[in-house]
Amino acid sequence: MENGPGDGELSATLRRIERAAGTLATASVARMDETLPWFRALPADQRSWVMLVAQAGVRSLVQWLGSGGGSADSTQEVSDEVFAAAPQALARSITLQQTVALIKVTIDVVEEQVPHLAADGEEQRLRDAVLRFSREIAFAAARVYARAAESRGAWDARLQALLVDALLRGDSPDVLASRAAALGWADAPPVAVAVGRSPGGEVSAVLHTVYRQARRIGVEVIGGVHGDRLVIVLGGAPDPVAATGKLLGAFGDGPVVVGPAVPSLDTATESARAALAGFRAAPAWPDAPRPVPASDLLPERTLAGDAEARRRLRHDVYGVLLRVGGELLETLDAFFAAGGTLESAARSLFVHPNTVRYRLRRIAEVTGFSPLSPRDAFALQVALTVGRLDPVAPVVPSQTMSPAASKTSQTSDDRRRSL
Repeated sequence: MENGPGDGELSATLRRIERAAGTLATASVARMDETLPWFRALPADQRSWVMLVAQAGVRSLVQWLGSGGGSADSTQEVSDEVFAAAPQALARSITLQQTVALIKVTIDVVEEQVPHLAADGEEQRLRDAVLRFSREIAFAAARVYARAAESRGAWDARLQALLVDALLRGDSPDVLASRAAALGWADAPPVAVAVGRSPGGEVSAVLHTVYRQARRIGVEVIGGVHGDRLVIVLGGAPDPVAATGKLLGAFGDGPVVVGPAVPSLDTATESARAALAGFRAAPAWPDAPRPVPASDLLPERTLAGDAEARRRLRHDVYGVLLRVGGELLETLDAFFAAGGTLESAARSLFVHPNTVRYRLRRIAEVTGFSPLSPRDAFALQVALTVGRLDPVAPVVPSQTMSPAASKTSQTSDDRRRSL
């Protein structure tokens, strides 16, 4: 039976390698300095860490050979403790590719010294063992970097979850900025928040899908899973709704709502609140597009108790109609009372149908909602209800009307008399 590598005849070889450990490590680092430009640029402390790892690697070679690792049919693995001599910070400073280059240099130096290290007749066996050891040490390095990547990924996911929490709570801009900086957020404007259902499964896997798809379309993202919801902060997308449409594969089933675009992450709380309110109200609009802007869900959000949506409908729709002129509100009431029939509304107002058409177009211009669209008509009806429950201001008397409003009213009255 063939003796193992740690048996009698290799004991002298193992002792030689052990005695030469320091010399081999020093020679390896000197070779790295000669052949690897990026290694020369490392700070002194990181170069000393590499020296410690090289020394630990030579000692590991002795232990590995002594425990049977040099045998051709051995499955002995190199312990990951070889890399424990250096702080984890080294893995963040040196890439896996660079680590493989360092290992190659060290193995080359050891191979060159095989004639001086091996006992008589053991040169080839030692050379083969060193080749197998190099494979195992590379695997050990890969395991170390994989664990470091998993740890960083878990920590980044936690930071992102904290940042999303801060957004939803409305924390101060300083808190948002510090957490975003820790994640390397570029804060490219505009910024918007999208909310949808999470597809389920591991949070890290869900966020990995988000990042992969975001890289494809060239936008910044921060994501977090909160219960059954996936919240994504997008940056640098000129059209956040269109960008979210390209990220739909990261969401689960159901509505996906996008908040309004804001200039920076500091003000993204407004977008997050609108997106969340829209997500809660979205089931009331089964045919809503996917994704849907939160502003398109103003009536549903208002009925669901969203104070901001109620304020917007009251101020930006009902209040505008009040300020522009009373005949628009009168026409809108008559149009809705007539079931959306122009002729019936015109008869109730004693005007020509063309006058009603003009006023309806004017309503669409000043509010952004067209009474001729069923969806917009619903929003207008909710706005009228909210405005009358929470009046924004008394109707402006005719003698104090602004010149523009007075002109509009006069023009309408003239048109009515002509008809």
